[in-house]
Amino acid sequence: MKKAKKILLIMGIGLLVLIVVAVIAVGLFLGKIVKTGVNTVGPKITQTTLTVDTVDLSLLTGSAAVKNLVVGNPAGYKAPSAITVGLTAVSVNPMSVLSDKIVVKSIRLESPEIIFEGGLSGNNLSKLLDNVNGTAKNGGPESADKTPAASSRPGKKLEVDDLLITGAKVHGTLMLPGRGEVTLPPLPLPDIHLTDLGKGPEGITSTELTKQVLREVVSGVIQAVGSDATNLGKDIGKDAGKTVGAGVNVIKTGIGGLLKKATN
Repeated sequence: MKKAKKILLIMGIGLLVLIVVAVIAVGLFLGKIVKTGVNTVGPKITQTTLTVDTVDLSLLTGSAAVKNLVVGNPAGYKAPSAITVGLTAVSVNPMSVLSDKIVVKSIRLESPEIIFEGGLSGNNLSKLLDNVNGTAKNGGPESADKTPAASSRPGKKLEVDDLLITGAKVHGTLMLPGRGEVTLPPLPLPDIHLTDLGKGPEGITSTELTKQVLREVVSGVIQAVGSDATNLGKDIGKDAGKTVGAGVNVIKTGIGGLLKKATN
């Protein structure tokens, strides 16, 4: 009798180990799937390059770490990237992955590096936002897939309870008439904190989520550049400072109109 119990105990432990190993293996496999999905769908949303190096996913804890997210610059701008995020930490309700709406408990983007290239005719970040807004108006990247399999399955919706962008810095240049290209000093961006995105049964699409987050980023960058115009003017001369301030005001006006469009 004792021998039978011992055998059952060993079998139970063995089964538990197999289950844990299987969950870990599936988690590693899903990480590759998520990476492929981001690298495939992301560019369709931003209409630029968008890549991640690795996605480390744990089904046991519902956590994921996305490393080296790079959003490319729109066509016509010099820098190879517009936004780079070294580490993004994500916490997900594991059971929701099987439902039509994935519940993301938190997203934390650590120390993004943002490149701003602007002038009186526009800037790279507003163009990027315009791209995303256009994708959203066209129904998202899913609308481009006309295969029977795609049309027969509903797209996954999201709910993001808490999203924090912290430690961001803005670098870049401002092109001004008569002054040429002015290099901006590194500018800290205040933390961006969004909550309750996609609450309710409808949820939110990945395109709409990208649009909302990018809109806040662009708005914060424009404000940071605008508030630094006075200090920049002190460095390059009083008259130049006035020119910088005037240029930033034009950019602010333009982005203000774009932000209103994005909310419609």
